[in-house]
Amino acid sequence: MATLQVELVAVERKIWSGEATMVIARTTEGELGVLPGHAPLLGQLAPGGVVTIRTETGEDLTVAAHGGFLSVSEKGVSILAETAEISTEIDVERARTALSRAEDAGDDPEALDAARRAISRLRAAGETV
Repeated sequence: MATLQVELVAVERKIWSGEATMVIARTTEGELGVLPGHAPLLGQLAPGGVVTIRTETGEDLTVAAHGGFLSVSEKGVSILAETAEISTEIDVERARTALSRAEDAGDDPEALDAARRAISRLRAAGETV
């Protein structure tokens, strides 16, 4: 089965690197699926997005990715996020509390960003929002 090299890096650390059969990410232009042989492109990750990487073993790695870019080239896929958290690292109760606090704050731009991050975390953890 064909694979592509994937690098997922956040500002503070490398999140994941390896071979994958598919990458799914939400960009500002919509949801994007990348398979081996995909045409080169550069996309901006959507606020509060989730990235799913299907590894060569068939397992899905789900990541809450906040801000950044996705680049597809002949060499593979690079995802450069401002912050990113693997689903297994997410504290669901903390994310729910953050969402509630952000919703109570109203239309403040910082509160809206906090709500998007909390929703992204909850979605990546497989929770309903």
